[in-house]
Amino acid sequence: MLQVFDISLLIYPGMAVWKDRQEKRPSVRITRDFAADGIRESRLELDSHTGTHVDAPLHMMPGGSSIDQLSGPQLVGPGRVLDLTAVQDHIGRTDLEPYARVIQPGEFVLLKTANSPGPPFDPHFVFLAEDGAAFLAGLGVRGVGIDALGIERDQPGHPTHRILFQHGVTILEGLRLRHVPAGSYLLVAAPLLVAGGDAAPARVFLLGEGAKEGRIPQEIVE
Repeated sequence: MLQVFDISLLIYPGMAVWKDRQEKRPSVRITRDFAADGIRESRLELDSHTGTHVDAPLHMMPGGSSIDQLSGPQLVGPGRVLDLTAVQDHIGRTDLEPYARVIQPGEFVLLKTANSPGPPFDPHFVFLAEDGAAFLAGLGVRGVGIDALGIERDQPGHPTHRILFQHGVTILEGLRLRHVPAGSYLLVAAPLLVAGGDAAPARVFLLGEGAKEGRIPQEIVE
């Protein structure tokens, strides 16, 4: 039976944001309501890196492609969830080498770790180190995603981002992978089509077979 996993974070004012910075918190303001207007409309204020999102090369590279310049093939394709929940602090080359024969060129590799994207924000989240990024890029992957709000953590010069972008690898951050079994799937990522955007919030799905639960609990903490 085909299962559809929604691995996107719910967007709401109290959600985890990068380093718990107030200016990055989303807000939803009602602009028209039923009592006065007979309808409801609202205004959203979002950082481009809110929750589950896709980074564009422009995020780190002057003159890099913006989010609206990413093509369909860069956002849809075979995906593989790797169970790295036993890894502490960071994911390096040695953590990924056992999967070298499994990972296929052109796949999206999703790193399932011990992370839980809050709230609150965890400053010690497990991240992808520079040598891990170089290893995956060398395998010819199409994209790399992680279940943290960032793919790297305070590395000088942001080498993980730069290595992946330089090899044409799409970056997905803020995924919900806790309830997704390791294995192969079809990944569909749909970021907002923002002209000139350095990133955009996205709805991301995994389609696969064999899992008992197709829907992942939101696990929102008020």
